[in-house]
Amino acid sequence: MAVAQRMYARALFEAADEEGRLERAAEDLAAIAAAVEDMPELASFLRNPQIDPSEKGDVLAEIAGEADELVQNFLRLAAEKGRAGDLVEIQRELAALVARAERRLTVELETAVELSNEEAAAIVSTIEQASGRSVDVTRNVDPALIGGIVLRIGSFRADGSVRGRLERLRRDLATPR
Repeated sequence: MAVAQRMYARALFEAADEEGRLERAAEDLAAIAAAVEDMPELASFLRNPQIDPSEKGDVLAEIAGEADELVQNFLRLAAEKGRAGDLVEIQRELAALVARAERRLTVELETAVELSNEEAAAIVSTIEQASGRSVDVTRNVDPALIGGIVLRIGSFRADGSVRGRLERLRRDLATPR
């Protein structure tokens, strides 16, 4: 993540938090970023340096529609400053700032087979107790793991899968001693 993207996210975070509109601003920017991700043509348009920033601002204003006024102003400013193409990354950073402020962790839980709700809840409970934070979990199934689990929390990755253990064993055996 570029420093500029962090700065823009931090600026929106602080302004929205100060106004008591953080939740709405975060939701609105997430919806706009999702639209950009879902439309490759729009993403290309916003990243194109040959297109006038005011045109990008007009398009973003049209997409923003009923978004919070802070978000609308933010989008115009981002376009004017040549950062319209960074909206998805700025939104991800804003979401991370909001989660940190709310003491929430976003966790990706990957397993070889579908876990029951009780099994997933037990894992989430363990993470919550260890971290002292509430957890938002995304569950994925990857049969290639063979067994076990893989947890991703931000840039941290804990691989307790059978596939991971086999790969580590293979590396250890291939390393000359």
